[in-house]
Amino acid sequence: MTGAESGQHDAERLQRLFVVLAGFFVGNALLAELVGGKLFQVPTPLHVFTLSCGVILWPVVFVMTDLINEYYGRAGVRRLTFLAAAVIAWAFVALWLSQYVRAASFSPVDDRSFDRVFLQSQWIIVGSISAFLLAQLVDVTVFWILRRRTGARMLWLRATGSTLVSQLIDTFVVGFIGLYLPSALGVSRADEPFTFAHFLNTASSGYVFKFAIAVIVTPVLYLVHGAIDAYLGADTATEVIEEVAHEETGR
Repeated sequence: MTGAESGQHDAERLQRLFVVLAGFFVGNALLAELVGGKLFQVPTPLHVFTLSCGVILWPVVFVMTDLINEYYGRAGVRRLTFLAAAVIAWAFVALWLSQYVRAASFSPVDDRSFDRVFLQSQWIIVGSISAFLLAQLVDVTVFWILRRRTGARMLWLRATGSTLVSQLIDTFVVGFIGLYLPSALGVSRADEPFTFAHFLNTASSGYVFKFAIAVIVTPVLYLVHGAIDAYLGADTATEVIEEVAHEETGR
């Protein structure tokens, strides 16, 4: 294989990898928004944690963000962040339009059930788009600040550190806009009001959960990182990472 053919082969692999990472990133971000209106509780001896079902899917987004940052830099993360926000916004429009299509009498999902589940999620989507964009921009900034200070060492530090900072912002912004505001404004479809105390409990619980998950999924990050290196080839992967790092940090 000539040098030109080898370069083209590497470029194609990078492109295919980006498509796969993008699919998981956008897909899980959208799913997290759609299920975010459902809350569940985890009792512990010290505290009863109230969590949104969205926290089940966000760890995948955390890992994808860090990997895209590592191999494609800020431009890659920003590109997918705006794409995900656009897809989530389209989901908001599609759900809003769907409420005007009346369910048949034999439909397994009646109009009230559809409205309660999906239209309640519209506030989650509005809050999440705002929080998601802000958090992702913070995430890439913190990631590269830490990368500049540590070099290629300590992937866990830049990945976990950036996630912990960005998710603090994301969790409280989305909880305030998506869950508390609808109730405060009297437009929530829930049977019981979602008070400010509920907001603080849910947001703090969600952040503690995300904090724990960010630490727990660190081995998964290294596992996927290793799989990507094997797919690209160790030399090519190192070259790509260092080239991106040089562009981002000037080193």
